[in-house]
Amino acid sequence: MAEDLTLRPAAELASMVQSGDVTARELVEAAYEAIGRLNGELNAFVTLSEERALAEADAVEAGDDRPLAGVPIAIKDLGPLTEGIRTTFGTRLLGDWVPDHDSALVRRLRRAGAIVVGKTNTPEFGLLPVTEPERFGPARNPWDRSRTTGGSSGGSACAVASGMVPLAHANDGGGSIRIPASCCGLVGLKPSRGRVSMAPDYAELVGGIGIDGVVSRTVADTALALDIMSGYEPGDPYWAPDPLAPFVEAVERQPGRLRIAWSTEAPNRVAVHPDCQTATREAVSMLESLGHTVEESAPDWFDENYVPFFLTIWSAACSAQVTEIGSLLGGIDLEKLEPLSRELYEEGQRISAPDLIVTLDYLRTLARRIVSFWTDYDVLVTPTLAQPPIEIGALQPGSGEPAMSMLEKSADFVPFTPAINLTGQPAISLPLHQSPEGLPIGVHFTGPPADEELLLSLAAQLEEAASWAERRPEPAAA
Repeated sequence: MAEDLTLRPAAELASMVQSGDVTARELVEAAYEAIGRLNGELNAFVTLSEERALAEADAVEAGDDRPLAGVPIAIKDLGPLTEGIRTTFGTRLLGDWVPDHDSALVRRLRRAGAIVVGKTNTPEFGLLPVTEPERFGPARNPWDRSRTTGGSSGGSACAVASGMVPLAHANDGGGSIRIPASCCGLVGLKPSRGRVSMAPDYAELVGGIGIDGVVSRTVADTALALDIMSGYEPGDPYWAPDPLAPFVEAVERQPGRLRIAWSTEAPNRVAVHPDCQTATREAVSMLESLGHTVEESAPDWFDENYVPFFLTIWSAACSAQVTEIGSLLGGIDLEKLEPLSRELYEEGQRISAPDLIVTLDYLRTLARRIVSFWTDYDVLVTPTLAQPPIEIGALQPGSGEPAMSMLEKSADFVPFTPAINLTGQPAISLPLHQSPEGLPIGVHFTGPPADEELLLSLAAQLEEAASWAERRPEPAAA
């Protein structure tokens, strides 16, 4: 039974704790048993907090009515701070720094009864769509150990997909929730801009492109986590309007007959793998069979300046992050940075304030053009990725190539997701397909601004039709 526990939905586990069918300690022990059995090969977790987690579990009793009572979860080692648990952002620069407080998101999850068992692997500063930091080494896809988990929330996706924990925090500045969800066969919702606060330590990721969420196996767990994490914190620069009802209720509602557009053409016009096209076309057929109106169409989102301008804010964000760490630690040792981070830091130092403002204004104007597409449609369906999960190391620079070439290669792998960070709309990757080799292939759904309820209702309808939650990767070696 212990091995089966962490493969069950988080909401079901909380209900079992509440009824007394299982104790929180048994859940946390099951998580650590799975981590001990699987993590040596998969490398999902980089820091554990076993003594504290077990002590917190012992304080949870039957009858505890909190929505995640006793449920073991993971926090990505990037962004939210965890009081008393090492936080590294995937970089040697931070050493073994331990924060003295929880970020608001972590506080909300703990208050809901969740128990943090550890921190998950991420690329340095979350800069890449794969999880291969020099400090900790690559996270490996439980469906094929030679393949990437995606990134930058690859450790979290690996932990959930392999059954180490039922739910894991993730965040997304260019697709970093949806990319690993696609690679690992999970549900990955990027919430709307302003839905989840970054308080108290951050106002935003440059231009408001970043947002926190989770990866899970079920739409209901994603909705439950969103209810817990979302909400305004004093001083937030953006905040999304409250939903009409709790997000978990949207999962129980039918979405109605929707106007759905679909496309398999990438915004940057790179080639899209046939398996990713097939996944999208099969999803469209399913949507049509469910009574929705479907039409092949796409936003006017091709723009030759998009990639260089996006890289400008990416460089500025990296440079700002390194500068803030330097202020925290009393100095910056650039030799502790990976080559890509160092190049981005140096590039960011050359960006002037007027250049950054012009760049942000250009990108926001582009976002306005893209969002206008939802005047005529409710949802856009595309592949999540242009390729199935790529091999570990595929983005590494070739001989004589600069580290920045990794970002150019990334654009060929993940062309669909970053534009929706730009617009701030909610988007979700659903595990609707598998390649002939058995690799997960996600399909990407983008909804109207601030309307996660519509996406969750549609996703639940598709989940009922496709029944993906019971798919399991082959167990890793002991």
